[in-house]
Amino acid sequence: MSEPSPSAAPLLGRLLDLLADDAPAEELGAVTSEARAAGVPAADLAEVERAAATALRIRGALRQHRRRELQLTALFDTAGDLAASRDLDDVLKAIVRRARMLLGTDTAYLTLPDEEAGDTYMRVTDGSVSVLFQRLRLELGEGLGGLVAQTASPYATPDYRTDDRFRHTRNINAGVLDEGLVAILGVPLLLGSSRGGTGKVIGVLFAADRAARVFSPDEVALLCSLAAHAAIAIDTARALDDTRTALAELAGANEELAGANAAVRAHSAAMQRAEEAHDRLTDLVLRGGDVKDVAVSVAGLLDSPLTIHDPGGRPLAAVRPDGTGFAADSMDAGWLAGTAEESRHGARAVHRDGRWICAVLAGHELLASLVLHRPDRLDDSDRRLFERAAVVTGLLLLLRRTVAETENRIRGELISDLLADPERDPAGLAERGRRLGIDLDRPHLVLVAESAARERLGGAAMRYLFGGDIHGVSAEHAGAVVLLIDCDGQGTPAGAAARAAAAQLGHLVQAPVTVAGTGPASGARELAAAHAEAARCLRAMRVLGREGEGADVGELGFLGVVLGDAKDVDGFVTAVLGPLLRYDERRGTHLVRTLRAYFGAGGSLIRAKDELHVHVNTVVQRLDRIQVLLGRDWNEPDRALELQLALRLHLLSGGRES
Repeated sequence: MSEPSPSAAPLLGRLLDLLADDAPAEELGAVTSEARAAGVPAADLAEVERAAATALRIRGALRQHRRRELQLTALFDTAGDLAASRDLDDVLKAIVRRARMLLGTDTAYLTLPDEEAGDTYMRVTDGSVSVLFQRLRLELGEGLGGLVAQTASPYATPDYRTDDRFRHTRNINAGVLDEGLVAILGVPLLLGSSRGGTGKVIGVLFAADRAARVFSPDEVALLCSLAAHAAIAIDTARALDDTRTALAELAGANEELAGANAAVRAHSAAMQRAEEAHDRLTDLVLRGGDVKDVAVSVAGLLDSPLTIHDPGGRPLAAVRPDGTGFAADSMDAGWLAGTAEESRHGARAVHRDGRWICAVLAGHELLASLVLHRPDRLDDSDRRLFERAAVVTGLLLLLRRTVAETENRIRGELISDLLADPERDPAGLAERGRRLGIDLDRPHLVLVAESAARERLGGAAMRYLFGGDIHGVSAEHAGAVVLLIDCDGQGTPAGAAARAAAAQLGHLVQAPVTVAGTGPASGARELAAAHAEAARCLRAMRVLGREGEGADVGELGFLGVVLGDAKDVDGFVTAVLGPLLRYDERRGTHLVRTLRAYFGAGGSLIRAKDELHVHVNTVVQRLDRIQVLLGRDWNEPDRALELQLALRLHLLSGGRES
């Protein structure tokens, strides 16, 4: 460029100022017009025109550089988003928003394929105002986006509605029309693309205007770059999802492996415990252990208190986990029988009211019940151990019963001989008893039992004696069952023992059992006499309609005096008239004499007052006092008979009437 003339210099300087201020192209062109208007020489004017053209080129280059700088900044920002954000939605929204901003379009959007439905859907939109457009779905090959996805190449149209290169559908046209789009540019999101080939299309990125527009190659390239970033973001997100899924599966596999290891360890421990239990229980059977030994072993193995109850609910054994015993209460026989029946029917232990119960059976017969006092559940191995213990308990009880039946049969022969003829050889009977383990010289209660279920009563009596802590012997004699119970002169009275036996035997035979008791007695002669008294008491109970009960002669009132060998007249009189005798003695009254006079007068108050030489009101007052002391039923026939008999016995025995 030649040295400008002085007249052109100001204009050239102004061009530089305008370039520095990034003035519009119109202002740069206006400098040439000013030069012509100012009459600048032709040579200088040509110089100004060349300078203006150069300034316009420089301005275009600067704007192009700034545009590329903005694009690169956007790409760097997008790359930063990819690195910083783990949320795919946020990254895709940022890419679509930048595409719209950098290309200066009204809208931008991104579609992704729906592999299950076999079409594509709108994943992200920016600048869209049409719900119909946002819900648009495209089949492969339909519209501009379908062609981009099918060919893996970018496509642009200045006016989509009139461009016949694309397969228009009513659905797409309606959405585009509702959004008001005209010019559309779409580029593919490619994965795995390399030089000389194309990758897999995983979506399409669009930029669109609501007016006709021609997209430049630079704009196409920019949108392709953003699409590449979007493809990377989607692929990264999928890889992360796959990694998370793999990690979750690995964690699940580790948990399953840990669970399997725990199960193996638990199974191994259970097998070891089962082996130990098998050894213990087998040893118990081989060395002739009893049910308490079973309770000790099982309570220790299952770490819970264990009780064993007979069919009547009485405890046979009660053991803590440390092997120490404790006093267990009897259980309700009805509840226990019902639970044991449930256990028998299901052939397994059942859990009820915080306890595990397993029936000990011999066929259909209930021998006992194992009760594990444990509120929580038993696992399968522990439950099988508990059920196996019930089988061993049944075996031991059957062995014990077999031995007991044999011993009881031999001892029963002794009892039968004793009752048949106690005078024949008392010393020989005593010696036989000692050899059989029965000391006839020790005090015994004598119980005589009968029932309509006679064929089952003998076996029930044997189970009653050997099922708990009762020591004795039983035998069948004269159509009834006789039980001799060792009492050592103390303990349960005969009447209470008879009632307990009636209840337990009735439960065992499932029918009413009547039991009469006497004693204690010792020696062959006394035992035979006690049996005779108990037999008479049993007959009296039958006459009185007291089947299914238990009693002794002392509890039968005046019949006890009549039937009993001891003839305890004083005891009977005291039992019947005691309240009146004590009252007369303390207060000096005449209640006993008044009662005797009243009965002697046949219940006539007039005749009674004449006999007593008192006013009739006095007789009434004394009878009221007698009612208070004896009860309201004192004048009922049965009670009146007892009172009259007691009054006569009192008089015969020398008792004074006040």
